[in-house]
Amino acid sequence: MTPSTLIWTLAAAGAVTLLVTLLRQQGPRRRARAVRELLDAADALEARLRTARAEIAAVAGEQGPDPVGDAMREMLRQRLWLRDHGRDASLAQLAEVRTSIDAARGRIEAQLARIAQARAPLA
Repeated sequence: MTPSTLIWTLAAAGAVTLLVTLLRQQGPRRRARAVRELLDAADALEARLRTARAEIAAVAGEQGPDPVGDAMREMLRQRLWLRDHGRDASLAQLAEVRTSIDAARGRIEAQLARIAQARAPLA
């Protein structure tokens, strides 16, 4: 084996080792980012639900179905799941929970849009 071949072999082995090390470090970072984004989405939805509760109560009163209460219970269920399973959850499972939170926010926004239309004077 010539010295230049040995140098190139060692350089390639070092590059592979560096690449493997970097890829292993990316997993925990992606996971931490996914959990952080999930919690941020949950916090944003919870804040929006509190606002929605006040807006819906102003229009519909306290009687009738409570879509906000249902959404708040779903949010609590998601937070408990994250507490109990978040450490072991795969990135796909975390993404699924995030998708359900985003869907709940979409449903609340649609209800609030209908309320805003109902409040607007007829043109």
